[in-house]
This record gives sequence, structure tokens and C-alpha cells, in this order.
Amino acid sequence: MTTVDQPVDVLLSDGSTVQLRPIDPTDAPGIVAMHSRFSERTRYLRYFSPYPRIPERDLIRFVTVDHHDREAFVVLAADQIVAVGRYERLGPQAPEAEVAFVVEDAHQGRGIGSVLMEHLADAARRNDIMSFVAEVLPANGTMLRVFADFGYQVQREYADGVVHLSFPIAPTEASLEVQRGREHRTEARSIARLLAPRGIVVYGASATGQGVGAAVLGHLRDGGFTGAVVPVHPSASTVAGLPAYPSAVDARAPVDLAVVAVPPEAATAVVADAAAAGVHGLVVISAGFAEAGGEGAATQRALVRAAHAAGMRVVGPNCLGVANTDPTVRLNATLAPALPPAGRVGIFSQSGAFGVALLAEADRRGLGLSSFVSAGNRADVSGNDLLQYWQDDPGTDVIMLYLETFGNPRKFARLARRIGRAKPVVALASPARPPGVGDATGPDEVAVAALFAQSGVIRVDTVPELLDVGVLLANQPLPAGGRVGVVGNSSALTGLAATACVGHGLSVADGYPRDVGPSAGAAEFAAALADTAADERVDALVVVFAPPLPGQLTEVDADVTAALPAALALGKPTVATFLVGRLPPGVPAYGGVEEAVRALARAHRYAEWLRRPPGVAPEMPGLDRAAAQAALRADATDPGALLAAYGIDVVASVSVDSADAAVDAASQLGFPVALKAAAPGLRHRLDLGAVRLDLPDEPTLRRAYADLAATFGADALVQPMVPPGVACVVEVVEDPAFGPVVGFGLGGVATELLGDRAWRAVPLTDRDAAELVDEPRAAPLLRGHRGAAPVDRAALADLLLRVGQLADEQPRVRSLTLNPVLARPDGISVLHAQVGVGGVAARPDTGPRRL
Repeated sequence: MTTVDQPVDVLLSDGSTVQLRPIDPTDAPGIVAMHSRFSERTRYLRYFSPYPRIPERDLIRFVTVDHHDREAFVVLAADQIVAVGRYERLGPQAPEAEVAFVVEDAHQGRGIGSVLMEHLADAARRNDIMSFVAEVLPANGTMLRVFADFGYQVQREYADGVVHLSFPIAPTEASLEVQRGREHRTEARSIARLLAPRGIVVYGASATGQGVGAAVLGHLRDGGFTGAVVPVHPSASTVAGLPAYPSAVDARAPVDLAVVAVPPEAATAVVADAAAAGVHGLVVISAGFAEAGGEGAATQRALVRAAHAAGMRVVGPNCLGVANTDPTVRLNATLAPALPPAGRVGIFSQSGAFGVALLAEADRRGLGLSSFVSAGNRADVSGNDLLQYWQDDPGTDVIMLYLETFGNPRKFARLARRIGRAKPVVALASPARPPGVGDATGPDEVAVAALFAQSGVIRVDTVPELLDVGVLLANQPLPAGGRVGVVGNSSALTGLAATACVGHGLSVADGYPRDVGPSAGAAEFAAALADTAADERVDALVVVFAPPLPGQLTEVDADVTAALPAALALGKPTVATFLVGRLPPGVPAYGGVEEAVRALARAHRYAEWLRRPPGVAPEMPGLDRAAAQAALRADATDPGALLAAYGIDVVASVSVDSADAAVDAASQLGFPVALKAAAPGLRHRLDLGAVRLDLPDEPTLRRAYADLAATFGADALVQPMVPPGVACVVEVVEDPAFGPVVGFGLGGVATELLGDRAWRAVPLTDRDAAELVDEPRAAPLLRGHRGAAPVDRAALADLLLRVGQLADEQPRVRSLTLNPVLARPDGISVLHAQVGVGGVAARPDTGPRRL
């Protein structure tokens, strides 16, 4: 959200950065200077007249706005105003406003107009403006395209030589798709400029060859980087055998990337020097920034601000570096002395030290690398940026991530859902919820794994698993199903593999495992593998081989690895555990049977996710978003009105603190009634005696109240009786990896104790809602267990979709609990609701684009 006192940095279509902020009266000189740089054509198209200078009266009006009925944003590049956009309400309380913007000639065609449009529309909506109007000269094709390409329903009229445009500015599926498409392209291009630079300037490489700067410089030189490498040194004429210069400009070479290994206090000066040379991005190896405490965090913020003002992105600080094995680039700007072989796997590591180990292990296993980024403190470039880049990178087929924290969890989940449909994403990420993330108990480790799976992410727990899965996906096709053919020369190993298959959710195909015996030679082994690969009952192969006894086989017969290529040619994924010999290229090799089967099982679950249709997010009838906003007013929140605005009806409930009040409430609601202890944790606890049901008259109610008050206190709730049903619980909590998530489970102490909840990230699709209802282990109770009538599961799915839409659209709602929800064959009843509300800050993945 852009506010009066909060500038934001945004990416443009060429991948560079600019700042956008509300206009201020002190901007008057900058507005005049920008106007002076306009061409005559730009002035005429904006003002419909030559307008050679801005009169003082107009200038004061331009820079003085109330940020409500009149708003204006300026865009700054290198601290110079290069564009301005504004809206003005068409009369007091009018729902329409006129919008206009102008971009300096030198910066036209970079996507500034669309960015201004997004932020102006966002600000207008927050001030109850529902539509924009604009007047554009027919010759201004660029501006007409900005409006036409935005995804809004634009109406045009031509009169008096001017095109009159009008359109509603409420977000639509089309406008969000356009916005996210632009986001994808800008972020991908900003990373592409970092990973394929024409030249690199290195700051902080000592002439003695000591230190991290010298190490990275040596790796760049020895790795065969195809562009210019320019060391910057204040006094030395050569560093590491390369000509050195006192500044990057002095080298007179095209440089797009700067590697920074100077102390934190010198980093801002490096930004200015790099910007003067036309650098597009910084890789900051140096430590001593945010990880060092408050002062370092302030230095880090200043570094990023200076870089963004100069149009640059920042990798790090405190990072390992970046690499690209493309033979036309051959970039090793990392602290790792050697890279894995060139391949088609992109790797992102938040940790530098972890990244070194990851690269070394990938090299040991022969896992081919396309590109690598270590983000360190992740002050700017993040894993989400790399996902955007790798989605369209033709050199990357598999994405591997090591994530310590999630800076923008909603965006990660959204990107993973989209990218996972085209390329597998494997993530090593902690399931832990950091302190302070939400008040309610969130998904446990099993549920977090399910949330990752819902987004198409293959989540692993250890570094070996990350490589196990990566090697398989990089070299083998996905399994067409879960039927596994196990072949080996050891009954112990084949039996172990079969057991592991069942334990990981795979099935052993009929007729397997197949043990060819310890005396089988290469020819017999090859025949068995070929038969298995051709078997229509088999979707994937697990091959195990134990070394024969000395002298048992001839040298030719013992070369069983030669049997594998023929089996692979039939296109079924194959994993192998060979305790002797070296496997041919393309065959994923594992040290143990369990590791091989586990990797295959993860690939199978991902393939199953791909085969399932993604579902749609249906438009729910009966929603009143204006009423929802009114229910979330700043002074107090009305949970009942909020839920009602989303079509969720809660059974009436009256708070009482005496027997007389209870009788009055019952008379108002109508007998029979239910009486419950008021504390949220007791309202559904029949087992503790905190709930008294079906009270038919006043004397019975008075006796029940007296008993309840003696045990649980005077405060109680009175509700009308509703038909009985299966008790369910619906929850919304904030998860660190996925943002708002919706949980569903059956009520009861036992299910709560076991954590029997299913979870899905918002926004929910119809498929998500149906799976939530069916996934808990106790879900058979909803389908008519032991002769009971099945409940209306469609009504439960509808409720979940409404809760999901509420959680998605209302960022102030931090938690929500509906408990119990009684599900019956004829529908549902929500008996109690609890809503937790936080501040008005927008979620990172909502609103207009910004870094």
C-alpha cells in the first residue's frame, strides 16, 4: 500500500528500479525541471496546448494535494523526477475521478505509465473512488494503449477532437492477470541482467591476493568469464594479473554487474561509482550488515536505497555470490572455487555457507547447474525473483531452493502454483513457525508438507534429500503412476526396496520384486530389466545390485551397469542402488535403497499433482464487500456483520450474567434453548458439563444456569436449539510460508489432540475446498460412517470457499475460528465465531507492484 509518508521502489519493464512516492510542495523545482526537459510533442499531448512553461498558480496546484480528493505521485530516477501521475475527484463525494499522467521523453517506453496507473487506482479505491475518466488526444497512441492494456472494461467516446475514456477501477481477474504478467516480466528481466552481464567490476579485491574480494576475482578470471573483468583499486595498477583502475568509469568498458567486497561503511560510495559506469546490479559479498545488529541494518537499508535510486538491484549483502554456467557467459562470481558441471538445474540458497556445501555436493553427484544465486541477507533479490526468472529460462528445467525464511509468503505460494505446472520446484524449508507469527496454533509439520504439495512444491527435509530429488528430476521422466517394478540380485535388498515403496505411498507392481539371484550375470540382469521396463504394469523401476562373491562372475558378466541403458531407452523413470561399479550418465544413483525410493515417491506425488486439474476460484454469490469494510471499522469490529457480508450466518447468541437475563434471552429467542459457558474454550465442551442442551422452559433453564454458574462463573451464552449434526471446526491462521491458510477438521477433544486438521493456502479453489472436507482422518464420519446419514459436504465446501475469500480479501483479519460448525444432511449451522483483527498494513502480495 502506498501512503502519504511511505515511498516505494518499483521495477520497470527493462528490469531497472525507480522510486514512486506522493508528491510534496517541495517538489515544485523538480516538476519545473522535468517540464523543461519535455519535448514539444510531449507537452502538447499532455496539456493539449504548447504550454511552454508552468505558471506559478498551476505549479502550486500541481504540487499541493489533499491525498484524498486529489492525489499525485511522482516517479524518481537517480533522485530526479521523471514522471508524475494524478487523479482529481469529480465533485464532493463523487465516485469518479479524472486521471492523467506524463512521463519524460527519455523514460518513455519503460512501463512507468502502468506503474503509476496501478498506484493511482489503489489510492483512489481506498478513498471510495470507483471509476476513472480520462481525456486523451487521438494522436497519443501510447497513452491510449496504457489504458486499453490494463484489463479494465474501458468505454470510449470521441468528441471535439478528444477521446473520452471511462472505466471502473475495481480489480478484476483480467486486470490482476495483466498486473502479474508485468510483475513477472520485470522481475525476470532484472535477474537476467545480473546473470548475463557484459562485464563485471570488482570492488575490494586486494593486490596481495588475500580476502574474499580477491577470491571472487580469481574465480571470475579462472572460470573463463566471457566479458570484461575490471578490478577497482585506489592505487594498484594490476590486481590478480588484470589491469586495475581507481574507478569503474576509468576502465571505459561495458559493465553491468558489480561485485562488492568492501567494508559496510564504504558500500554506499561504491554504489555511486558503479552507477556512474552504468552498472545494473550489485552482488554484495561483504558481511557486517543487518546480521550484525541495528547499526548494520541501517547501513544495509541505506545501501539498498542508494542502489534502487540508481536503478540497480542488490544480491546480498553477506552472500556467497552468483553463477551462470551458460557457455556464452561462464560466470562464477562466488566464493566457491569450482562449480558443478553445466546442466539444467537452477539453485537458490539463502545461506552463503550452505550454498558452498550445496554446490560441492551437486558437483560430487554430477548434478548439472544452469545458474546459482545466494541471497544472504536478502535485502532485495529473493527466491521469488529467481522463480520469476527461472520460469521462462530455456536453460533451466528444475528449480532447487534452500529457504530459511519467507519474506513474501503469499507471493511464493502464488508463484509456485504457477511455475510448478511447467517446472518442478524442490524446496528445503523449515516447517517451524517463527515466534510472533499468528496467535493460533498453525499447521504442524505434516500439514506444512501438504501445503507445499498443494502449491506443487516438492518439500524435502535435508540436503541429501534435496540432491536426491534434484538428480532424479534432472535426469529422468516423471512416473506415469505409482506402480514400481523392483529388480535386483539380492532378496534382502529387493525386499527392503519393496517395503520402502509401501512406506512411501508407492505400490509394488504385480509379480515384483524380481530377484535374479546373486549368480546372475550382465546378460541375465539386462534381460530382467528390459522385461520390467516393457511391463505395462510398471510405471517406474527400482534397481538394486549387490556385489557378487569373489570369482563368482567373469569380468564381462560382472559389468551389470552396461545393462541399464537399454532399460532407460523405454522412457520409464529408473533409480538405482549399486553397491559396486559406476553407473552410466543419466541414471540417478543412491547410496541406499530407502533414499532411492523416497526420491521416486516425491517425484510420483509431484506427477500426481500435475495430473489433477488446478480447480477454479468461483465467484461466491451473496457477498457484500462494502458491508465487510464497514464491519471492520477502526474503532471496533463486528464479527457477525463481517461474516454475514460473506454469506456466513452464525446462530444468534445472547450473552447473559444472571438467571433472569438468561430467561429474558430465551424468551426473545424462543424455547427450547442451549446454555453454554461463555469462555471460548468451553463453549463446545459437553464433556466438561459446560454446555446444557434442549432446555424446554424457564424452571429448567434457571436450574441449568445455577449449576453452570457455580462451576464456570456467571457469564454464559444462550442460543436457540438447532438440529444436531457432526461437529466441525474451520480456522484461518497466518503461516510464515504461505500467509493466510484455511484449516478444516472435525470437532472433539480426540481430533484436537491429534491435530487432525487439513490446511490449504488462500485463495481457495473449488478443488481445494472439496479436498479440505475429505482430507482429515476423521472425514469418514461426514460420509455416513456405520450407517449414519451422510452430511451435506457441498455446504461445508461452500462455507470453506467463503471463509477463504474473506481471508484473501481482508488483510486485517489475522485469525478466524468457527467452532463448532454442525454439519447435517440438510445443511450446516455455525454456532460460534471468533475473529482476530490486526492493523491496516497491506500484505506484501496485495495492491500495486512494489519491491
